[in-house]
Amino acid sequence: MSAPSEGALRARMAIALLSLVAGSSAVYLHLYKLGLAGSLQCTTGGCDRAMFSQWGWFLGVDVARIGIIGYTLLLCTSLASLQPRWQGGLGVTRVLLVLASLGFAFTLRLKYGEFVVLGTFCPWCAISAVSITVILVLSVIIFREARARLHAGG
Repeated sequence: MSAPSEGALRARMAIALLSLVAGSSAVYLHLYKLGLAGSLQCTTGGCDRAMFSQWGWFLGVDVARIGIIGYTLLLCTSLASLQPRWQGGLGVTRVLLVLASLGFAFTLRLKYGEFVVLGTFCPWCAISAVSITVILVLSVIIFREARARLHAGG
């Protein structure tokens, strides 16, 4: 089993960093929604509208809490993927791709609600949307590289 390229390792680090940034944003929004974070800094006025609408919940769970869980899973998985023991295989890379795909699909649902149904914009939600989109692209790239590396070596 050969090691991933330097670019793939950097992509895994970038996924960890983006997960940390977006996850921190989700923590802030969740704490605000619980009344524990003081005032929400929102320049558009759309944040409260989006967060306290029906689109701010999924199956009775705050979407920011779901974001915290999802980004924590992505952070932990991306950090695990940097460990030498799991760098060469497809397993952890496949988990990253699945988590990123689920997060992206969930974000598409939220963006539809925010833009189309509510006609608003939340910059905090945009942090998550951009982050998960980049995470998905990076996950696809490193998955393809890992699969090609394994096929070339085997």
